[in-house]
Amino acid sequence: MTEKSIRYGQYLGAIRRHHRQISYNQVVAMERAMPAGSGKLRALDVHRLLTPYISVRFLEQVRAVIPLALMLIGFQALALRTSPEEAEWIALGICAVMLGLMLFMEGVKLGLMPFAENIGFLMPSRSGPLVLLGFGCLLGAAATFAEPAIGALQAAGSSVSAERAGLLKALLGPYATWLVLAVAGGVGLAVILGLMRMMFAWRLKRLVMIVVPACLGITAYAASQPGLEKVVALAWDCGGITTGPVTVPLVLAVGIGVAASAGRGDNPLSGFGIVTLASLFPVMTVLGVAIYLNAQGALPAALPVLSPSWYQETPVAELLGAMRAILPLVLLLFIVQRVVLRYKMARRDVFVYGVLTALFGMMAFNLGLTAGLVELGNQAGNNVPWAFSTHRESGAAPLYPRWLGLSMTMIFAFCIGYGATVAEPALNAMGITVENLTDGAFKKRLLIRAVAIGVGIGAAIGVAKILFDLPIARLLIGAYVLALLLTWFSREELVNLAWDSAGVTTGPVTVPLLLALGVGLGEAVGAAEGFGILAMCSVGPILSVLTFGLWIDYRTGRDNPRRVV
Repeated sequence: MTEKSIRYGQYLGAIRRHHRQISYNQVVAMERAMPAGSGKLRALDVHRLLTPYISVRFLEQVRAVIPLALMLIGFQALALRTSPEEAEWIALGICAVMLGLMLFMEGVKLGLMPFAENIGFLMPSRSGPLVLLGFGCLLGAAATFAEPAIGALQAAGSSVSAERAGLLKALLGPYATWLVLAVAGGVGLAVILGLMRMMFAWRLKRLVMIVVPACLGITAYAASQPGLEKVVALAWDCGGITTGPVTVPLVLAVGIGVAASAGRGDNPLSGFGIVTLASLFPVMTVLGVAIYLNAQGALPAALPVLSPSWYQETPVAELLGAMRAILPLVLLLFIVQRVVLRYKMARRDVFVYGVLTALFGMMAFNLGLTAGLVELGNQAGNNVPWAFSTHRESGAAPLYPRWLGLSMTMIFAFCIGYGATVAEPALNAMGITVENLTDGAFKKRLLIRAVAIGVGIGAAIGVAKILFDLPIARLLIGAYVLALLLTWFSREELVNLAWDSAGVTTGPVTVPLLLALGVGLGEAVGAAEGFGILAMCSVGPILSVLTFGLWIDYRTGRDNPRRVV
C-alpha cells in the first residue's frame, strides 16, 4: 500500500465538507418539539451503542483466557495424544469465566472504585491518622474476601494427602476459615504499613530489607518442624493470591489519596509498595496460624467426610459466595463514606448498577472456573506425567523417554507461565508507567518480557518441585536471598517496580489455573501436595526485573557517564 501526502488544509476541507453548524437554541427548540416518548431507544440503537463498548471489555478477557486454554488443549492433543473430557462443559465454563470477569471488573470500576477514591482523598483531612490506618486495615481484609481466586484454595485441597500432610489438609478443610482470616489479616497489616510508608515517606527498599528476612526466618522455622514443612508452599502461594483485581485497585486508590494529601501526589511512584507488602505479610500470618494449630494439637486424626447441603451445591454456592464476598466490602465503604466522612453519594443508580454487575460477574466467574479452567488444568496435570512415567490405570508405557518427557513437562510449564503473564492487562498498564518514568530507557515491551520470563522460569521450577519432591523452603530462601542482594545494589525506583511486578502477575485467571495444574500434577505423581508453583512465580519476576534493570542502568551509564540514575 502506497502512502500519499496531502496538505492539512485539504484534510480539514474534506472532513468539513458535509458538516453544518447550528446554534444551541435550535437544538433546544427541536427537543421541545419532539412528541412524548419519541426519545426512547430502539433495540437497534441499544445494540449500536453497547456493542463497541462491550466488545472492547470482552476482548480483554478473551486475550487473557483463550491463549491459555488453547495452549492446554494443544499440548494434550499434540504431545500427550489425548483430548479433554467433557469438552462441551469446559467450553461453556471458559465462556462463563470471560463473561464473569468482564462484568466483575466493570462492576468494581463503577461501584467500588469511586468509593475508595473519595475516601482516600477525604479521610486524611477529615479524620485522624489512627482512623485512617484502621480503615485501611479493614479495607484490605474485606477486599481479600472479595478476591475471585480466594475460593480456589479450598478446591485445591481436595487432593492433599491427609496422612502425609494432615495440618495442610486441615487448613484447607475444617480450618479453612482460619486460613482465609489469616490471609485477610496479613493484607490488613500490609495496608497499615503501606499507608504509614506514604505518610512518612519511607523507602520501600528499607522495608523490604526488614520484612523479607522476617518472612524467611519464620519459613525456615516452619520447615524445620515436623508437620509444618508441608504448609510452607501454601503460605507463600497465599501471598500471590491476595494481590488480585479487587485488592490492588481499591488499596492503591486509598494509598494514592493519602499520598496526595501528604503533598506527594505528584510522585508517580506513590502507588508502589502496598502490593509488595500485601504479598509478604500473608506468608507470616498463615505460617503463624499453622504454628499455633500445630502447637495446640487440636487437629482431628481423621477428617470427616460430610455430604454437602443444598446451599453448598452449584449454583447456590456460587451465588452465596459472591454475596458474602461483595456485600460486606460495599457495606464497609458505604458506612465510612456516609457516617465517618458525611459525604453524600452522587450517583446512586450507577453505584447500584456497579454492585449488581460485580455480584453477577463473580457468580458467573465462579461457575465457569469450576466447570472450565480448573477442570482443564486438573486434566492437564493428571495427563502430563504419562509423558515420562507408566500410566497408573492402564499400565501403558510412557509416551517418551523419561528425560524427554520431563523436559517437555518443564517447557510446558514455562510456556503456561510466560503466556499467562503476557496476557495480563495490569502488566501492560504498568509497562506504560515504567516507560514514562525511565524516559524510555526501560521499554514497556522489555518489562513485559522480563516479567514473563521470570514467571515462566518460576513455573518450571515450581513444577520441578512437585515432580522431584524438592524442599520448597530451600528454593524460596535461596531465591529471596538473591533478590535481597540484587535489591541492595538497585536504585529505589527499580526496587518499587520489581517487587510490585510480582503481585501484578498473579491475576484471577492465572492463579486458579496454576493451582489446578499443580494439584492435578501432584495427584498424578503421588505427591503429598501440589502447592509451590505460585510461590516460585512470584519471586521469579523480582529476580528477572532487577537483573534487567541493573543491566540497563549499567548500559545507559556506560553510554552516557553524565546521566544520573
